[in-house]
Amino acid sequence: MTDYARGLEGVIANESALSNVVGDIGELSYLGYHIDELVKHCSYEEVVYLLQNGHLPKRVELEDFQSRIRSDRRLPDGVIEFLKNAPKDAAPMDVLRTGVSMLGLYDKRAAVGESDSSDNAEIALSLVAKVPVIVAAFHRFRQGLELPAVRDDLTEAEHFLYLINGELAGEVAVKTLDVALILHADHGMNASTFSARVTIATLSDMYSAITSAIGTLKGPLHGGANEGVIHMLQEIGDPAKVDEYVEGKMSRREKIMGIGHRIYKVLDPRAPHLRRLAIQLTEELGEPKWIKMSERIAQIMRERKGLEANVDFYSATVYYSLGIPTDLFTPIFAISRTSGWTAQVLEQLRDNRLYRPLTLYTGPKELMKVPLMEDR
Repeated sequence: MTDYARGLEGVIANESALSNVVGDIGELSYLGYHIDELVKHCSYEEVVYLLQNGHLPKRVELEDFQSRIRSDRRLPDGVIEFLKNAPKDAAPMDVLRTGVSMLGLYDKRAAVGESDSSDNAEIALSLVAKVPVIVAAFHRFRQGLELPAVRDDLTEAEHFLYLINGELAGEVAVKTLDVALILHADHGMNASTFSARVTIATLSDMYSAITSAIGTLKGPLHGGANEGVIHMLQEIGDPAKVDEYVEGKMSRREKIMGIGHRIYKVLDPRAPHLRRLAIQLTEELGEPKWIKMSERIAQIMRERKGLEANVDFYSATVYYSLGIPTDLFTPIFAISRTSGWTAQVLEQLRDNRLYRPLTLYTGPKELMKVPLMEDR
C-alpha cells in the first residue's frame, strides 16, 4: 500500500448517529436536530439526554434525568483530598485529567472487559455530574477557599457558576454558559472523541476513555485554542492596534488564533451564537473593547484570507466576560464535551470493533546486520 491519509484526514473510521458536521455549508446537528434549533428551544440538560438516550426527553423524563444528575454531583473524599493537595500552580486540565482517572478507583462498576450497559449509562451520567465539580473544586482550593456546599436545586450552568464564584450568577450569565455548553457538547470524530473511542474499543473502562479524551483536548491545536485567543486579545490591548498586529502576523506567516477550522470551509455554525452572547455580555459589562477587537480581526481575515472565525474565537470573549479565569476555558470545554464523549463511548460499545490502522513504513528497506560494539 502506497497511498495513505496523513493524520487520517478524510478517512471514515466508524458510523455514528450522534452529530453531523457538514463542513462545506457550515452545518452542525445532534441526532438530526440543527444546533440553531437546540440553542433556541433546549437546555443543556436536554441536549445531554438527547446524546445519551437518542431522543429528546418528555417532561417527566427530563425531570427524572435532572434529579439523577443533581444527586450524583458529590465527589469521593479521596478525590477531594487530592484536589486540596494538588500543586496550586498545576494546570487545571492536568488536575481534571487526574481527578477523572481517580474517580474510577472509587467505582466498582469500572471493570475491564465486557461491561453491563446499564452500568456504563450510569457512569456516563455520573461523569457529566462530577466533571464540573472537579474543575470548580480545584479552582476554589488553589485560591485557599473552601468549595461551596454542592447543591441539587440548580441546573448544570447555574451550579458551576455558583461553585466557582461562591454565589448565584445572574440570568444572563447562566443562559450564556448554558448555550456555550450546548454548542460544545459533541462535534463528530474530533481528536478527543477519537481518543475516547480508541480507548474504550479495547474494552477498557469509561473512566479510562474519558481520561484519554481529556488528555487529548488539553493540546493547543484542539481545546486549548480558546486560551490562545484571549492571550492574543490581551497582547493587542487596544482596538486601534488590531490592524498593525494582524498585518504583522500575516507577514510572518503566523497563525491567528480562532480563525479557520479543519472541517468548516465557511463560518463555524456555532460562532454566531457565541458572537451574539459576547456582544450582549460586553455591552452589559461596559467593556466593549474585547468584542470590538474580535470583530475587526474577523473582518480582516475574512477580507484578506477568506477565512472565518471558529467557535473558539468568540467563546474566549464570552468566558472572559463572565469573569472566568483563562486557564479554566479549556476545562469548561471538557465539562461540555463530557456529554458527547460519554455518548460516543456508549455508542462505540454497542457495536464495538478494535481500532487498528496501518502505518506506512519509511525506514530502511534492506535488513541490516547489527555491527559489533567497536565497529559502530
